[in-house]
Amino acid sequence: MSSTLKKYVLWFAQEHVDFRQAEIASLLRIWNIQMETPADHNPERPFWVVGLQNDEAARKLASRSMSLRCIFELWAHSNDGLTNFHQALRQHIESNAKSLATHFEANKSFKITVETYNKHFSQREKVAKIETMQYLPVEGPVNLKTPDVHYWYIEFWGLDPMDVPEQPYDVLFGRWVADGKRDMINEISLKTRKFIGNTSMDPQLSLLMANQGLVESGHLVFDPFAGSGSLLVAAAKFGAYVAGADIDYMIVHGKSKPTRVNQKVREKDESIYANLQQYGCGGLFVDVLIADFSRSIWADSIVFDSIITDPPYGIREATERIEFKTQRRATAMTEDAVHYPSTSPYQLCQMYKDLLQFSARHLKLGGRLVCWFPMLRKDADSDVLPRHKCLQLVANSEQPLSGYSSRRLLTYEKVSDSEADLGAFEMPATVVENFRERYFTQLAEDNGTRKERRLELREVGRKEAKKRGKQQQPDGKWRFPQDAPDA
Repeated sequence: MSSTLKKYVLWFAQEHVDFRQAEIASLLRIWNIQMETPADHNPERPFWVVGLQNDEAARKLASRSMSLRCIFELWAHSNDGLTNFHQALRQHIESNAKSLATHFEANKSFKITVETYNKHFSQREKVAKIETMQYLPVEGPVNLKTPDVHYWYIEFWGLDPMDVPEQPYDVLFGRWVADGKRDMINEISLKTRKFIGNTSMDPQLSLLMANQGLVESGHLVFDPFAGSGSLLVAAAKFGAYVAGADIDYMIVHGKSKPTRVNQKVREKDESIYANLQQYGCGGLFVDVLIADFSRSIWADSIVFDSIITDPPYGIREATERIEFKTQRRATAMTEDAVHYPSTSPYQLCQMYKDLLQFSARHLKLGGRLVCWFPMLRKDADSDVLPRHKCLQLVANSEQPLSGYSSRRLLTYEKVSDSEADLGAFEMPATVVENFRERYFTQLAEDNGTRKERRLELREVGRKEAKKRGKQQQPDGKWRFPQDAPDA
């Protein structure tokens, strides 16, 4: 790690682990921040030791992150026992006495927080840990609520709760610099949101998508499968103007069946626009149109900064498009009658072809497409992801949904404006098959396997009960003869 950079610790919440690197890389790009990691860097650990230029860079990085709990300046750490840790901390304080003096002044209140990962410490044990650092030259008063300087002492005891080591893998100490932006997750919680649908995106994931889409204030962001507008809300929270489209008239106009359990009918003002107003972003709403994505309504001249979307997979929401008819039926209604067009299935391969080609044409150069892609987990090692010559895949994160299925958050960046490459879409034959059929086929197979497994376990239980002298009673339970109800 470069000697010109200061060491910091990025402390992550232990959820959506596979999304960390993609989000941090995107935020470094947004803020134009340089960050270095050591050669033994492990992204699955909740504590990353990194090199950053200064506290300001750390604050910028934390100011938009949904994955970070906080960032603190690292003063010392050791993976070789507590004795070496204390030696390293003493040495850091002595060698940096001049630059650290301001934190130890008599008018600066302080607080030391002891945290352990994968091991529980009692309050008495935590206090004992603090007592071992009597050599800290702090002169100010203790303030547990609003300290001027907040120190963190952390012991990392591994990731496996069933295999806790005798000694911590790492001990870290440093000065708190900034908290992450995880409070925004609760701010736009679905529990308090005005208008939601059956497939409204989880707030944390929608904000992660906005970060990976490099969404910034003043950008124009588009969601071609808007639904109830969760992704538009996330983009608007970062100051972007938002537009969307969806084929479902009922959801766009807030007339679909209510999603909340105790709600019988929707309120008159439920809408995507109402959600944006609820969060103070009403002025950033452009429009949401009723449109069939398979038949683009957009002029070639329109350009979006980001396209962020969650296409339907045909599991909880149908994949539909307007049916194309080559000739008029004799039984068709007259042209002046009200007509509700019939729909036909929108195959997954065709949907992603349309999405990537649309993005190649309408994204600005350097703009990003962020979208979900469904997969069966048995396809994980296969080359199944859609590709396009104008779009470079820059991030690929997995969210497991069940034992046999998952979805991947794919982030593409537009790298070419070549007209010759606009139609250069590729998708491996593995996913050309109908995903819905493959999903439910796998589900049936899995349920069959579970049933067989339960029967096998039940038979083993019967044999064990007989071996121990138990008898099956009329109520179906196995008991010792002396314990039978009539005994």
